[in-house]
Amino acid sequence: MSSTSLALGMALSLGAVILPPAQAQDLDPNATEVLQFMSDYLADLDTFSVNSDIDFEVIATNGQKLQFSSYASVLLNRPNGLHVRRQGPLADVDILFNGSQITVFGRRINAYVQQAFTGTVDEAILAVEADTGIPFPGADLLFSNPYEVLMEGVTSSQYLGTGYIDGVEVHHLAFREDDVDWQIWVRTGDVPLPMKYVISTKWVTGSPQYETRLRDWNTNPSVSQNAFTFTVPTGARQLEALPPSQLEDFQEAE
Repeated sequence: MSSTSLALGMALSLGAVILPPAQAQDLDPNATEVLQFMSDYLADLDTFSVNSDIDFEVIATNGQKLQFSSYASVLLNRPNGLHVRRQGPLADVDILFNGSQITVFGRRINAYVQQAFTGTVDEAILAVEADTGIPFPGADLLFSNPYEVLMEGVTSSQYLGTGYIDGVEVHHLAFREDDVDWQIWVRTGDVPLPMKYVISTKWVTGSPQYETRLRDWNTNPSVSQNAFTFTVPTGARQLEALPPSQLEDFQEAE
């Protein structure tokens, strides 16, 4: 990752989310109120950890819809500490940021990419996504202002009542944008944590979905001093870039 490409990627990412706001009459106030409550709660957390089980669909060239599964864990310490672990059919990577350095480590090939980078967690997420093409699991929920990020481009919203996820009662919210529809399930009560997040891509035939179920929330985890600093494993190689095969979650299916 070069400094130039990181800066360019951030600029492009920030520019890409500037979309017309939704008309007030198309927004269900019950849905936006719950989403705002959830977002404010997350934004007020200085530190948290969460695990997620991810299912994502791919439309094969023969038209068959396939589903792949992966796992992710996140440890966040605002404003500049982040450690993400992603394990999927192909990818098995750690992404670390400590306020001054970003590291992407491919466990399967014991190789890493490292770049000096000063900024916040928000800026680091945008930089890594732009430069590597790696989507952070539920990245919208990690930003310092989740509501602002989630609502960019929303054209309508709907409150669909309550349901249950893993025995926990949740609010069910649905939102629409030009290219995607998305839903989020938020725990009821005074601890409005997101429990499930689904994105449907409308511009692709078959409308494949990305679903993440969030579990094992810890809003006061014990954080070690070196939790966000990369220690080079024995025999690990430093590369200019990790091979795409180490970053992707699936292979093209016929």
